Amino acid sequence: MTADDEIHDHQLRCQPYLLQLHMLARVEAGLMPTAAEIGQRTAAVIAEVGAASRVVLAAAGHGRRHPGAGPFLQARLNRLTAAAEEAIAATQDGDCAELRRVLHRFEALTSAIWTVQDAVREPAGPPGRRLGQQRQPVSRGPRPTDSVSRRELQACAGHCHAGPLGI
Repeated sequence: MTADDEIHDHQLRCQPYLLQLHMLARVEAGLMPTAAEIGQRTAAVIAEVGAASRVVLAAAGHGRRHPGAGPFLQARLNRLTAAAEEAIAATQDGDCAELRRVLHRFEALTSAIWTVQDAVREPAGPPGRRLGQQRQPVSRGPRPTDSVSRRELQACAGHCHAGPLGI
């Protein structure tokens, strides 16, 4: 199995958890997920992202081609972990608007880490590629990129704690 295959597998294993988190973000009062549900799913994503980052760094010669990649990926992983902790706290507080906001950020941070991983595993120079030639992106399968519509936010506003804008 190549490093690209291994990274792709880690990214694919994240998908069910990201989809579940996406669905849990669409909660209504009385149906709030438990902190354990959020914690299990975010921990699984963090574990897969961390494993993929280790593969990327190993494939890139442990940072010789991209010396700042290790600390940068670790900082991103720390931000992802902080977002997971915020999601758990929002669940414990029963604040579905905050949970939705934090889980959206969790998803965006995960995607950003994948983008960094893609960049790090690319060759530093153009040995096999001419200037302007595009690389083929790794397909990550279906991703939960739908954002919550304004109508859904307004429907939830009557059931959840209203945010600072009253939404």
